[in-house]
Amino acid sequence: MTARGSHKGHAVAEGRHGGGAGDRRCVVSGRSLPRGGMIRFVVGPDRSLVADLDQRLPGRGLWAEARKEILAEAASGRHFPRALRGPVEVPPDLLRRVEAGLAARCGNLIGLARRAGATVAGFEKTRAALKGGTACLLIGARDGAADGRGKLAALASGIARAEGLTAAELGAVFGREGVVHVAVTDGRFAQRIAGELARLEGVRGGAGGQAEISGAA
Repeated sequence: MTARGSHKGHAVAEGRHGGGAGDRRCVVSGRSLPRGGMIRFVVGPDRSLVADLDQRLPGRGLWAEARKEILAEAASGRHFPRALRGPVEVPPDLLRRVEAGLAARCGNLIGLARRAGATVAGFEKTRAALKGGTACLLIGARDGAADGRGKLAALASGIARAEGLTAAELGAVFGREGVVHVAVTDGRFAQRIAGELARLEGVRGGAGGQAEISGAA
């Protein structure tokens, strides 16, 4: 009986209120959504709130949608203490910290894919990957020119597309001043990168959401 009670208490803390097996409940909106489109938080020993972007840190988890307006509201400091029924130190720059952490994760993942030979960058190389059927994910800089992005999007029928990083941030990954177009050619890398970019785009005020890539293993 004790074990069952403990499990139930942990489930409540983790936000498992209905929905699918992998769903979590947002402490701000109350909506149950797939965890891939959310940010997990834990409380440290000093009662300060920490963003667990990898969703692996020990301790009770609190979840919030990866959306700019949701995290801005969460930073007000009233939702997390209410969910935990106790004091929590919520940093006033919560949104900035989450955004910076996600941007770094996206850059690191794309860099890892690049070193594995699973990316191409630049308009012509990206177009060739799309036409040749080797692209699993099309990445466009969120501040890139709409004309170029539109031309490549027209070739990406059935291929996942993602934004999130700026041209300067993508350029830093490839050792250039700026990069607007990137294709990821490995399905497993594409799945991970698309998921992180979707969270980042949501936190930066875009559509964001849960990324899905057909055929990714």
